Amino acid sequence: MAEPGNRAAGDEPRSPWLRGGFVLAAAFIGFIAVIGAVLGVTSNTSGEKDSTGTQTPPAGVTAGPSSSADTGAACPELADTRQDLPTSAPADVTWTLYDTVALPSSKEAGPALAGRDMARCYAHTPVGALLATSQISVRYLAADDWLKVTRTQTVGAGRDTYIADRTKSEQTAPPDAGGSVHGQIAGFRFVTYNDTTAVIQTVWRFPDGRMQAATTTMLWQDGDWRLEFPADPPDPTPVDSLAGYTSWGGV
Repeated sequence: MAEPGNRAAGDEPRSPWLRGGFVLAAAFIGFIAVIGAVLGVTSNTSGEKDSTGTQTPPAGVTAGPSSSADTGAACPELADTRQDLPTSAPADVTWTLYDTVALPSSKEAGPALAGRDMARCYAHTPVGALLATSQISVRYLAADDWLKVTRTQTVGAGRDTYIADRTKSEQTAPPDAGGSVHGQIAGFRFVTYNDTTAVIQTVWRFPDGRMQAATTTMLWQDGDWRLEFPADPPDPTPVDSLAGYTSWGGV
């Protein structure tokens, strides 16, 4: 099996961490339960490939020849400066499949830099925080180099536990013949927002119609939004409808 953080070979079993059942059983990881079940993937791409097989970023997102998102290039200034909380689906958002999960991006609010693994540089605004939680919540689970995404774009008391437990699971868990359960972003609402902290609930819809809301906290640190990984994350909540949420999604 490939070392954690590296792409597994095509004939190797999928990482057990990304299987729906395995993640749902991981009691120590709160909101991962819903997002992990949503994904159930092994290697992913952002954007499309051209005729030479080169990865291209989503519309409105810049990526350098060796992925400036992954190499630590400085973030450009973004146009979005609006501090009012969105009460409808943000305008000018492009949805691009990351494997089979539609993720949002915006020329005005970010991510300004996106590569195969990381998508970063978001506006210091509510919409920037919303885009950041949508992207990072998926990528730290599904990216080929999930370890780099986790270390770079998440913070908090629970991060090291997640890294250690996922690393162990990928080294020791047996293959799983079960299928994947994919879901999509269906809506959102802001719980709180200020200059340093955004608490957001994101609703995920599964193919069978059931929905769950995952609560995430984004922290503005070192010029970008980071996903907080608390020691005791809140559990996902079943949702019967999008009443009270803003309907939002790419598929």
